[in-house]
Amino acid sequence: MPETRTAGVTGLGMSVPSRVLTNHDLEQMVETNDAWIRERTGIRERRIAASGESTSSFAFEASLRALNAAGLEPAEVELIIVATATPDMLFPATACLVQHQLGAKRAAAFDLEAGCSSFIYAMAVGAQFISTGCLRNVLVVGADTLSKITDWRDRSTCVLFGDGAGAVVLQPVEPPRGVLSVVLRADGSGADLLKMPAGGSRLPTSEETARSGLHHLVMNGREIFKFAVRAMGEAAAEALRSGGLKQEEVDCFIPHQANVRIIDALAKRLCLPPEKVLINVDRYGNTSSASIPIALYEAVSTGRIKSGSLALLVAFGAGLTWGALALRY
Repeated sequence: MPETRTAGVTGLGMSVPSRVLTNHDLEQMVETNDAWIRERTGIRERRIAASGESTSSFAFEASLRALNAAGLEPAEVELIIVATATPDMLFPATACLVQHQLGAKRAAAFDLEAGCSSFIYAMAVGAQFISTGCLRNVLVVGADTLSKITDWRDRSTCVLFGDGAGAVVLQPVEPPRGVLSVVLRADGSGADLLKMPAGGSRLPTSEETARSGLHHLVMNGREIFKFAVRAMGEAAAEALRSGGLKQEEVDCFIPHQANVRIIDALAKRLCLPPEKVLINVDRYGNTSSASIPIALYEAVSTGRIKSGSLALLVAFGAGLTWGALALRY
């Protein structure tokens, strides 16, 4: 019977588009202004994919950097999970495209979709393969290009989103390092609050769905805000409890980067001081599944997370879904 092991992060990488779309640029596209956007979201600019770029473009680059950081060859990767709500196509999985680009011929590959919570879900799945002793080298990628499904005429949503990818390598590590606890939750009764209505089997693509704008993301912002603060707060507290941890032990709190007001309200609810809360939504906007791995990469690369640091990751997304993960780096 396989031995029980602890899964930990041994390499990180990120990739974002070169094109920067500022709030001032948006002023030329839709009825809005820089002050209005910053006051309500905290966002100053975001990265937007070019016409020839897709989710797999950034997933591949982030993956390559994570593998290099871990000192791992693509041929050694056993599993690739791409967490995304905007795959290159409905099928095959974007993870298969990344597998081919990397040359990771031994790796199984699949996508996981849980809205903006997808990366937390994917980390939980990847860690299980390692903790049960089935695999040793797992690549988890959070990648999205929400600009591809954004209605750029809708000022309530087009100001929010950006594109990019973040990747981590999971391998067996020695305690106390590693994934210490995971909390995953969902409530499908809130599915209509955040969705892309058409393109699936319920509303297949047609001239009418295209003409009606049903292939764009739609969101009830007011209800999502209330849900996000409550759900993430409960999940974060539960992840600490189940890991036998206390709030004061958290060295770096990394919430989903959706809106600075949500982050501030959540930090206040958890009694976490500002210096422990990582915020980069001002530079990237809401990058969905890529949000947390990009923030985690920046926290490590800037020294905010060091060996032995306790990081608390928490997200919410369409579904409705939410989750939290405690990680000793």
